[in-house]
Amino acid sequence: MPAKATRAAFGEALIDLGARDERIVTLDADLSKSTMTAKFAKTYPQRAFNVGIAESHMIGVGAGLALAGRIPFVCSFACFVVGRFETIRISVAYTNANVKIVGTHAGIAIGEDGYSQMGLEDIACLRALPNVAIVQPADELEAKQAVAWAVEYQGPVYLRLTRQSLEPVSPADYRFQLGRWATLRPGTDVTVIATGGTVFNALQAATRLEADGISAEVLNAASIKPLDEAALLRSASRTKHVVTVEDHAIAGGLGGAVAETLAELRPTPLKRLGVTGFGESGDPKGLYAKHGLDAAGITTSIRKFLGR
Repeated sequence: MPAKATRAAFGEALIDLGARDERIVTLDADLSKSTMTAKFAKTYPQRAFNVGIAESHMIGVGAGLALAGRIPFVCSFACFVVGRFETIRISVAYTNANVKIVGTHAGIAIGEDGYSQMGLEDIACLRALPNVAIVQPADELEAKQAVAWAVEYQGPVYLRLTRQSLEPVSPADYRFQLGRWATLRPGTDVTVIATGGTVFNALQAATRLEADGISAEVLNAASIKPLDEAALLRSASRTKHVVTVEDHAIAGGLGGAVAETLAELRPTPLKRLGVTGFGESGDPKGLYAKHGLDAAGITTSIRKFLGR
């Protein structure tokens, strides 16, 4: 399976699912070509709504459609859609509306467009809402399964997707389940928990660490809320060291959620890798290298963390 952006996998899955379920509708704020819902709109024009550059309005319309029995996928760049937090808070979360919020172009890996277009605080915002599930797939297979799951799931969902293409990491028999993490590589010395665009890099780092005699267990945390507490505690109890890796602000994201869980249930040495400060314009690979989210950076951070 070739590398593919999870936003592209989302667009393909939506067309297939739309043929089987007429309740599915899409809403866009003038970015359907970027969020990959343009083909859905062309295929099912009566079920696609472009509201213009009016994200709060889009979320409100989506909530109304959900409360009327539709399954709306409300789509924009992660920074723009979650930036309308107050509308999500009241119209979607508080009413428990069956809205699927889709944030594409997540993280610094969108590259040259720079900080104003980068979703870096979105997980932190939505994780504060009691009933919003947060899912970030790591490749095409997982993305398509997550979209199919979201259609069947009753309640608000935030689906966080990439602009950049992602190498496949999921085994052929993989099945997405909310609240469950996949162990992509077993290990005994350190637990590496990655999500989305950093999962492949974490696997590469584990291969490099193996050459140093360090055995790294790699978990794919597609389900950020809820966490897979059982998998986290089981792995942490075995390795005694945990590292989280994410293309998101270091505060409030996956690392924050893992830190809170470990602090309450099993205090364990923890290193959080993510974006510190603001994003910036640059080549995606260069930005990952600068922020230590590429394979080399992850490897170096884990060596320091373990004192090796």
